[in-house]
Amino acid sequence: MTEATRIPPAPDERELHRRTYDVRSYRIDDATLRLRGRITDTKPPGVYIADDPDPLDVHDMVVDLVIDYPSLTITSAEVIFESHPHATCPQIEEAYTALVGESIARGFSRRVTELFGGPSGCTHVGALLRAMAPVAVQSIYSMRMTASNDAGAEPSDEERRRARAFTINSCHVWAEDGEWARAVAAGTAKEAPVWLERRLRELDRLDELADWGVE
Repeated sequence: MTEATRIPPAPDERELHRRTYDVRSYRIDDATLRLRGRITDTKPPGVYIADDPDPLDVHDMVVDLVIDYPSLTITSAEVIFESHPHATCPQIEEAYTALVGESIARGFSRRVTELFGGPSGCTHVGALLRAMAPVAVQSIYSMRMTASNDAGAEPSDEERRRARAFTINSCHVWAEDGEWARAVAAGTAKEAPVWLERRLRELDRLDELADWGVE
């Protein structure tokens, strides 16, 4: 799906602003992952400088977090201001080392507000951090799938409990009194991710669904 398909242009309207989040996670080793995020605010050509043919990045901030797995505790935090409106903006970069020791799991957004809300931080870095937290949780299973010491092994009961704690009541599917959450808790959930089944079907490898406990 192309960008134009996702957000079609309005032919009679002029674009004024574009905000982009790019968040990626990386496995450093079996017990450590890196979470790197970038937020950019871009003005289209000619909005601020007449006849300028190029877009203009008015905000461009990068956050780099090293995170312990599976606790999801932050062990290193770095913030870099690449593009910013005021010369003093980067003075707040060092403040974000206060994230070390914090969990990026449930309650992280509230903690970011407590530590860096209002004049204590940068609005745009705060927005990026809130966008990054779910990616860390999404990386739990990816870490498991790529682990070198027990790849392919069944998750332990503790790992299942921890993963469920991160997701319970996070959306309507994971409502604690809902059908799916009850099935997961009982160990009877037999549904492969829709995106996985779709791709295996495209590859003509649906037999591999058995590896997910789906008949």
